[in-house]
Amino acid sequence: MKKEYIIPIFVPHLGCPNDCTFCNQKKISGQKKNITSVDVKNTIEYYLSNFQDADKIKVEVAFFGGSFTGIDMNLQEELLSAAYEYIKAGKVDSIRVSTRPDYIDIDKLKLLKKYGVKTIELGVQSTNDYILNKAQRGHNYNDVKKASKLIRKNKFILGHQMMVGLQDSTTKDEIKTAKDLIKLKPKIVRIYPVLVIKDTKLCTDYLNGDYTPNTVEQAVETCTTLLKMFRKKKIDVIRIGLQNTDEICGPENETSQVVAGPYHPAFRQLVESRIFYEEISKKIKGLNNKVKNVKFVVNKNQINNFVGHKRENINKIEELYNINVVIEQSESEKNFRLVEAY
Repeated sequence: MKKEYIIPIFVPHLGCPNDCTFCNQKKISGQKKNITSVDVKNTIEYYLSNFQDADKIKVEVAFFGGSFTGIDMNLQEELLSAAYEYIKAGKVDSIRVSTRPDYIDIDKLKLLKKYGVKTIELGVQSTNDYILNKAQRGHNYNDVKKASKLIRKNKFILGHQMMVGLQDSTTKDEIKTAKDLIKLKPKIVRIYPVLVIKDTKLCTDYLNGDYTPNTVEQAVETCTTLLKMFRKKKIDVIRIGLQNTDEICGPENETSQVVAGPYHPAFRQLVESRIFYEEISKKIKGLNNKVKNVKFVVNKNQINNFVGHKRENINKIEELYNINVVIEQSESEKNFRLVEAY
């Protein structure tokens, strides 16, 4: 199987008709100016020059940020055409874009298809219309359903993006959103815990005491539940949490644009590790209480998730059950297996 590489191209706030309460794309992406076809080509050239084993990789250009299909059609075509040159040259395999559910129609899809776009991600955020309105999204759940159906009908890969911790949203609301999205059959999903970003309406509400963000623990607990739901339906969760950058980092950093919220540099690992902890606990609970040592064989690629961030899983298990955990790495083990208890 070829290794997949993404070439990210940010189009901050282009195509967005309004400011969502939580959003400041220029702060999140760190990009201050709008892009041109020259920028697209320069970015692609830069990434291609740094990829190793070019004949063994799959490359996708991804237009992130803003609402791509809301951009002026001429500019859309200019940006897509610049990327499409690399598809025709055999250097890039496909293109993906992210956009709003209310900015999808057949003419927009025809343009995307013309220039090699294979994946369309919709910024859904929630399927609760009250919460969407509170966040000033400017679209509703019905828009999500219509756009998702049209995207799938026209043979694109459908992606959804949802948020955890929006204003007035509860865990129950977020589980309902996940259930609704599963019914719409996306191939991929991104889950973003809400962070309070500088110069946003949400930041003003937070500072005024009108919004309380999730703690890291609350966000991890909810995201763990959601990840298990999507995995059960074989939907690939390709990201949990915003990518760490100079702007998206701990509020104590001078360059950080994060004011508050469940930021953690290894947020996804916390979620993955929580699932491992639950599964490890189940196995140990079934053992004789006289057992003092347990040995697990763990796939080498899952060691970090098995052990937990800063060995949190192992420390908790050993303290709670008063046992010693022994780990053996394996290349062939699918996940992990309890092999010995004594």
